[in-house]
Amino acid sequence: MSKINVWFVEDDPDWLRVLSAYLGNQPDIGIVFSASRPEEVRQALVSDNPPPADVALMDIMLDGVPEGIALAEEVSLATGARVIMLTSMEEKDLIFRSFQAGAIDYQIKSDFESLPDAIRAAARRQSPISPAAAERMREEFRRLKRIEREFEVKTMQDKLTPSELQLLELVDQGYSQSEMANKLFVSIRTVKNHINHILKKLKVTGSKDAARQAKELGLLGAEADRDERNRTIEGKDYDKN
Repeated sequence: MSKINVWFVEDDPDWLRVLSAYLGNQPDIGIVFSASRPEEVRQALVSDNPPPADVALMDIMLDGVPEGIALAEEVSLATGARVIMLTSMEEKDLIFRSFQAGAIDYQIKSDFESLPDAIRAAARRQSPISPAAAERMREEFRRLKRIEREFEVKTMQDKLTPSELQLLELVDQGYSQSEMANKLFVSIRTVKNHINHILKKLKVTGSKDAARQAKELGLLGAEADRDERNRTIEGKDYDKN
C-alpha cells in the first residue's frame, strides 16, 4: 500500500510528538517531514531533495504569530501539497485568511481522531471544507459585508449635509422640485442647486438614483431618524454645512 506523504509543522513540542506518533501508526500515512519553526520549513523547500509532500498539516500560530498562513501558501505552491490548517484556537479571521492562502481544510488539534480521515480525503483531492470551517468562513463573509456596509454609510454621511438628505427624503416620497421648494420655503433655484450638488457628490445622473442609494443605506425614513437620535445622544456633530 502506497503511503500518504505528510509534512507536519507544529511549534508545540508535545503536540508535535503526540500527533506524529498517532498519525505514524496509521498504515497508510507517513510523516516524512516535521518542523517546529518556519525557517526549517523554508530550508526544506529550497533544498536539493525536499521530502515528497501529498498533504501538509500546518499549525496556524507559530511562535505566537500566524506565520502558518504564509507557510501554507509557500508549501502549497512549492510542493503541490494539500494543506490542512491546525489550531487550538477559534480565530475566525485567521481561518478565513488561511483559506485565502490556499488551505483546503481546517481542523481543531484536540479533535485529533478526525485527522487521519481528513488527510486521506485531502490526498484523494476529495476533501470538503469541514462544517466548522465552512461556518467560520460564512461568519467572516458576513462580518466583512457588515464592515463594507458601515463604510458605505459613513462615506455617504460624510458627503451629504442634513439639508441634502432632507431633499433626498422628499425625492423618495415623490415630491417634484417645485413642491419641495414650497414645502421647505425656499426658491426652486435653491432646490435645483442642492440637487446638482448632490448629483456631483454621489456621481449619479438623477435625483431618484441618489435617493435610492441613500435609502438602501438606511439614511432615509424611520431608520435614519433612529440613527440621528442615537448620534444626538452620543453628542456627535454630523452637520457638514
